[in-house]
Amino acid sequence: MLSTTGCKGTILVADDNDHNRELLSDILTCEGYKVVCAEDGQSALHMMRNHPVDLALLDVVMPRMSGFELCQLIKFNPETRFVPVVLVTGLSSVDERIRGIRAGADDFLNKPVNSQELLARTRSLLRLKEYTDELENAETVLFSLALSIEAKDPYTKGHCDRLSSYSEALGRRLGLPQEECVALRRAGVVHDVGKIGVPEHVLLKCGPLNDEEWKLMKQHPITGERICSPLKSFRLVLPIIRHHHEKLDGSGYPDGLVGDKIPLTARVLQITDIYDALVTDRPYRAAFSHEESIRTMYEEGRRGWWDNSLIQEFEALLGCEPPAVEQIHVAQVF
Repeated sequence: MLSTTGCKGTILVADDNDHNRELLSDILTCEGYKVVCAEDGQSALHMMRNHPVDLALLDVVMPRMSGFELCQLIKFNPETRFVPVVLVTGLSSVDERIRGIRAGADDFLNKPVNSQELLARTRSLLRLKEYTDELENAETVLFSLALSIEAKDPYTKGHCDRLSSYSEALGRRLGLPQEECVALRRAGVVHDVGKIGVPEHVLLKCGPLNDEEWKLMKQHPITGERICSPLKSFRLVLPIIRHHHEKLDGSGYPDGLVGDKIPLTARVLQITDIYDALVTDRPYRAAFSHEESIRTMYEEGRRGWWDNSLIQEFEALLGCEPPAVEQIHVAQVF
């Protein structure tokens, strides 16, 4: 994250040529940036893993690892994927530019580097990084809020972790696009964030809810959608939050959607949510076994509540290779 202590930001300069490193370092240091240098791709990668960096300037042709390869690794890693990368190159062919774009490069600088162009591009990309940091902070707060709601109820411990893993794995099994699988992973964490608007005496009640209490509980998907709606990055998450309690026969809530009107991603998360609820102890009953849970889900599916074809896929998923469920780390969710 950009510093608030006077330094304008930390920039990594990776180049095997001493003169080029010194030139770029001098220009940037004079403008108030902190500069860290690496003489090859491997050293640069090690440096980025151990020191926060706001921008990376990478020479394309370096020993041990090219700028293209390093750029791809930076963008693949959830912890560094939002760091802007500029490829500094003497190569000018269209093919090389396309290769850089495919590796995830955010910009290019031609050698010999013009100092004014370097500073202009640096300022522009660091502004973009600052906006990205603000978005990431907002998402982090939201995920923390969702996990704090889960922590209030001892019976739901680990629920978000499991739904995040199960839903993403089921989405991948169904061949859903990558962006929808990411949305499922995120929705697994925040799907019940709207429960912050449900009074604790209702949320943690041991016995059945009365009509007024149910009315309050049924509002939580709408509240959750409203909380998350300012984040444009949650565009595909919002329908999952709102509709994961709908039923195929229209008897669900909050909108009483029927059949295919319920988004597929919401139905995917719904199946994993039902399963996890059945195999977990509750104040009013002991946990069901895996076999009892699947049998119950199929029976409810025959009543017209759930999608039995999705239950079948989920059962097969658990049968072949249960998804690894690990404690959620914010970077994994992104």
